[in-house]
Amino acid sequence: MATEEDVRRICRGFPGVSERPSWGQPAWFGKTLMARMWEEGVLTVKSEEREALAGTAPGTFFWTPHHEHSPTLVLVLLDRIDVEELDELLQESYRVAGGPGRS
Repeated sequence: MATEEDVRRICRGFPGVSERPSWGQPAWFGKTLMARMWEEGVLTVKSEEREALAGTAPGTFFWTPHHEHSPTLVLVLLDRIDVEELDELLQESYRVAGGPGRS
């Protein structure tokens, strides 16, 4: 099970990422927004595979009508993924948000 502290630790490991509030929630920015807590236990990330994620694990990955016009945004229930999967999601989100990626 992943936590907000895991999100924070992983995001801080990416070059140039800063943390600041967005809509009253913790958020992490590379060149653009890469991750934000939507509400307690729910994280917003960017993924080019949003449809596939939600299709294979709809109980873990989803979006709301608010996210319909942003096709890379997907919500993740943190208690349904492990830290390794969270790290992979955040690596992709960092890349999609304009970060150079990491090795």
